[in-house]
Amino acid sequence: MVWKVYLIELLLVKTPTRLGERGIQMIYAIMYGLTIGAVLYLISIGLSLTFGTMRVINFAHTITYTIGAYILAASVNDFGIPFLWGGILAVLIAASVGYCIERFIIRRLYGESLDYTFIATFAVFLIGVDIVKWVWGVYPKPLSDPIGKSIDFLGFVFPVYRIFVILLAILVFFGLELFIRKSMVGKIIRAALDNKEGVRCLGIRVEKYFSIAFVLGSALAAVGGVLYAPITAVHPYMGLNVLLLCFAVVLTGGMGNLRGTFFASFILGMLISITGRFWPAGSEIVVFIAMAVVLFFRPIDI
Repeated sequence: MVWKVYLIELLLVKTPTRLGERGIQMIYAIMYGLTIGAVLYLISIGLSLTFGTMRVINFAHTITYTIGAYILAASVNDFGIPFLWGGILAVLIAASVGYCIERFIIRRLYGESLDYTFIATFAVFLIGVDIVKWVWGVYPKPLSDPIGKSIDFLGFVFPVYRIFVILLAILVFFGLELFIRKSMVGKIIRAALDNKEGVRCLGIRVEKYFSIAFVLGSALAAVGGVLYAPITAVHPYMGLNVLLLCFAVVLTGGMGNLRGTFFASFILGMLISITGRFWPAGSEIVVFIAMAVVLFFRPIDI
């Protein structure tokens, strides 16, 4: 009986002490890395869909991420709208912006050289950033944790909100798996990922389903912006900071590979967080090193 009491005490009370300072830092780095990975997944999945089907290098993708974060901040801070309803409003507006980008710009670039898509979408991104600065200014917008509670597990204190973000990303992953595999729209998108021309030869208007995939990706990017807004500062260039990381995720996981994107997001998120704890200057460098290693052994053809 004594050894059971001692074991419980060892696990619940003395765990952080036994791990030491570096061990404690590692545990918290893992938690933060899972949070980063969850947000990267929500943003990157849209890039994976559009890059894999349309062969469009969409640099405007993360402007919906930025707009989602700003609409949420404005809803909560300026109008007193609850976080949940502000988040839903932000996702709907950002998805509408994504539809307009696809309908009036990207749809005209299908089949064109990648150079055109690169220039056009990057121009859209810069215009979007300037509009954000014009509407909301250049100063960061703070947003507090909407839950504001923590749980104590084995002596470690973890914010409930970050756990919620991780679980939501996992739920989105399984939801997308069901959507892609079970629904007719998902099956057509999945087939287009493998053989776009073959699907077109069946008489299916592939562009229509491209639009659905694009709007879905824009909405998920906005969800990422909404969820990450209370964790980081909301500022006009936040989309630029995450854009290259998202492309690294897509290239590492495989273009159009939805499962690969999921696992690559969490792996690279962990690399960013753990490296940042012990070597802050190299926190993002390791992402591109990992991407280079993957591409060395598995080059892509675009």
